[in-house]
Amino acid sequence: MSQKPTLPGDKIAIIEEFEMGDNTFDDGQSIRSLVIGTPEFDKTNRIAKINEMRKPAVAKSGDVITGNISALMNNMFAINILYINGKPTHSGLECICQAKGAKKRILVRVGDIVAAKILNLLNGVVHATISEPELGVLFTQCNKCGAKVIAMGSNIKCIDCGYIEERKLSTRFGNSDFIKFNSN
Repeated sequence: MSQKPTLPGDKIAIIEEFEMGDNTFDDGQSIRSLVIGTPEFDKTNRIAKINEMRKPAVAKSGDVITGNISALMNNMFAINILYINGKPTHSGLECICQAKGAKKRILVRVGDIVAAKILNLLNGVVHATISEPELGVLFTQCNKCGAKVIAMGSNIKCIDCGYIEERKLSTRFGNSDFIKFNSN
């Protein structure tokens, strides 16, 4: 009766000790796992069950993700995916977004919260875009002093120090839901 993860068909108990619970089956001699997961044993009621491991959510082409910028490179940036179509994910996956036609234009900064659309999965890398109007930076702070900023066309302006910087802002920039999200 090990607590390590089980695979379908793995023996987790014998029928003299426990009865079948969730995600298990009885082969006539043993209680076996139906799914990948971790066994749990209710010794009071003599029931063995498996807590199924959920597959991490993976974004597909056309999905809209929300995440934070984790790295900037020459002509692209990495987004740590936090939400897929509005549902939280804890997969730790990242996607790459090309900064096409950005020539010296600052689209995003590390730490910005952005919305992006998944384009494809190519060579094991998830590719995304922020080119549509509703995509881009949802929340950011002043790059100089860390204070709140306001949108001024395609720029942001710090309300404390007055620093102005260009960003690719989403039409949803400044929505208070994203401010609450970032402050947790």
